[in-house]
Amino acid sequence: MPATEPAVPQSSTRRRLLQGAAGTLVLALTPHLARGASLLAVRVWPSAEYTRVAIEHDTPLRFHYFLLQDRSPQRLVVDIQGVDFTRRFAEQIRQVDPHDPFIARMRVGQYRSGVVRLVVELKAAVSPQVFSLAPAGPYRNRLVLDLYPANAGDPLLPLLRARGEAPAPSAERVSDSRPAPSRSEPSMERPVIDTVAQPPEETANAAPSLRRRGPRARRPLVIAVDPGHGGEDPGAVGHHGHYEKTVVLSVAHHLTSLIGSRTDYRVLMTRESDYFVPLGMRVYKARRARADLFVSIHADAWIHPDAQGSSVFALSERGASSAAAAELAREQNDSDRIGGVGSGRGDPQVSQVVLDLSTSAQISDSLRFGDAVLNELGSINRLHRGYVEQAGFAVLKAPDIPSILVETAFISNPEEEARLIEQGYQRRLARAIFGGIQEYLAKNPPQDGVPLA
Repeated sequence: MPATEPAVPQSSTRRRLLQGAAGTLVLALTPHLARGASLLAVRVWPSAEYTRVAIEHDTPLRFHYFLLQDRSPQRLVVDIQGVDFTRRFAEQIRQVDPHDPFIARMRVGQYRSGVVRLVVELKAAVSPQVFSLAPAGPYRNRLVLDLYPANAGDPLLPLLRARGEAPAPSAERVSDSRPAPSRSEPSMERPVIDTVAQPPEETANAAPSLRRRGPRARRPLVIAVDPGHGGEDPGAVGHHGHYEKTVVLSVAHHLTSLIGSRTDYRVLMTRESDYFVPLGMRVYKARRARADLFVSIHADAWIHPDAQGSSVFALSERGASSAAAAELAREQNDSDRIGGVGSGRGDPQVSQVVLDLSTSAQISDSLRFGDAVLNELGSINRLHRGYVEQAGFAVLKAPDIPSILVETAFISNPEEEARLIEQGYQRRLARAIFGGIQEYLAKNPPQDGVPLA
């Protein structure tokens, strides 16, 4: 079923967020339920990684859930208190994408007075996370069902084997030994691994790098590509209604194709389609894959439509380089509230990544990396600032990976928005970022990188 996007509200804040952002499915529910809470919308976000069902309502709800594992198909049952059943709700909740990898169908009915029972029939065994979220961004209260595969293999194994850091595959299925995903930890993204091309040339004046100590091993370099926002978190919205999360995902796919054209590179995407990934999980994925570089791709926005140009940001431990950079970091770091991370039990390793202090060497490397990318972006677009800016972005806090955040252009500027949605311009942006990656790695090869020609 095609997505239906609701109108965008006017806002005085720097970022104009999408009102009621839609996933693969948006189900507008009855405006008011007699004697019960008002249900505003149901959004379903299917992906290979996990499926999210978000039920938005105007007041907090109490709920209870359990799995029926001895039934075929297995079912997740959620009893929601404080609402009443309506036929319209029942009709609309049944409309599930037939390609959803986890949900076969959903149905709802009045279980008893004041309690609606939602039954989710499953295509495969899941490890569900069910939690509530307080109002955030454009959303009211939400009841969230995140359905993760119960027996997922580690999708990073192919990439780790390419680096010689994981056992060779056996005839048996490889199972993931990690605990079931928590509310703050979606399961790991399947990396895109493509091949072809020549290694970068050695340069005599290679600058010192935090990862250039000791001999280099023969293994591919890993680039982590992070398309910002996604799913419940739409990011900024343009003057003509285009969404940051959609534009940056397309640019990221063009970039991964370029990276995959080299035999000495591998690429990890933190998300491959339209679903939400918490900031800490994005960093965790990059560190788990021992990425050599991390680039997060975004599209800027401002309250004035004449703001324009490309920007590159690195982490700062001593305050932002400008008030605008500080505000941008604050809003980017707010993505977890908008996208919906539960406040229950979480993975301490993921939480620690977000809180971990980066070393001065990482920041120094990130600034050099950012300079290389900014120089390439300047050949295709005006630069908003002629230098790499700095602020406390949570997604850049991997202490051992040079990391940058690229604001490709201002989606709030009608002219730049028009360019951002063009495939040709997206490819030019990807080539510019890729050129910066190659330039940086040529001058700053990681300590255990591929031997250079």
